[in-house]
Amino acid sequence: MRLSILTPSLFIVAGAVATAVFAQAPASPAKPAPVAGSRTGGAPKGPRPESAPTPRWPDGHPMLSAAPGKTGFWNSGTGGLTGKNGMNLPTNLDISEVPFMPWSKALYEARRLDQQKNDPHARCMPPGGPRQFHTPYGLALYELPEMKRVLILSGGGPRTWREIYMDGRKHPGPDDDYTPGFLGHSVGKWEGDTLVIDTVGFNEQFWFARAGYPHTESLHLIERITRLDYNTLKYEATIDDPKAYTKPWTGGHLIYWVPDEDFEEYFCQGNNRDADHLVGQ
Repeated sequence: MRLSILTPSLFIVAGAVATAVFAQAPASPAKPAPVAGSRTGGAPKGPRPESAPTPRWPDGHPMLSAAPGKTGFWNSGTGGLTGKNGMNLPTNLDISEVPFMPWSKALYEARRLDQQKNDPHARCMPPGGPRQFHTPYGLALYELPEMKRVLILSGGGPRTWREIYMDGRKHPGPDDDYTPGFLGHSVGKWEGDTLVIDTVGFNEQFWFARAGYPHTESLHLIERITRLDYNTLKYEATIDDPKAYTKPWTGGHLIYWVPDEDFEEYFCQGNNRDADHLVGQ
């Protein structure tokens, strides 16, 4: 089975569908939310104003993009899967608690000691898995109800987009024509207010997090995305790779909304702002 290729026109469709189908949930008490950070992922600063409630579709499930007539994107440049500081979740493991296998722990330590000089992302390779949710220059999530798809668009790196199938299909089987890739094969469903994404079919040519945790082609990723209020997205991922870790483990972080702005045009291939930080070239 081969994945379909979307054209840029579908991004226009996404906006049109959102405008036509969107419905705001009944007013509810607003929750405090942080001021948005910079488009490059700087930590939010300043007071915590009241946030509007989570926008919703007519069937009641949350909308993950801007409300009709408004713009904005998710400030995805911060946060990680381990540690409890900053915007990381208080349930995260410390790095000493990650259930590495001996070989994966040794590789992680080697990447840390050489200052991550071999990080493929710094050389404009796509950010697979959780890496897409902490790549600078923002993130957008668009639901296409008529096509039963969710698109996840990265503003940074090589301008990656990812397709989540919401039509109930299964993952490719061993007899299907499928080649492991940077983004894998993703299927999703709503569980209450949380979008749950199940992804397999990854290659080993990327780091799934900035910290450099190793993985293999056996990586099975479960991501849970919840819009807590208009300004706050909760991202949590479970890493299940029996060839790299002794058991599954989970971590995540919050992502804040940048209102009234669109992505700037940034392509790593033509303006690699990580180049000055590459080590050992």
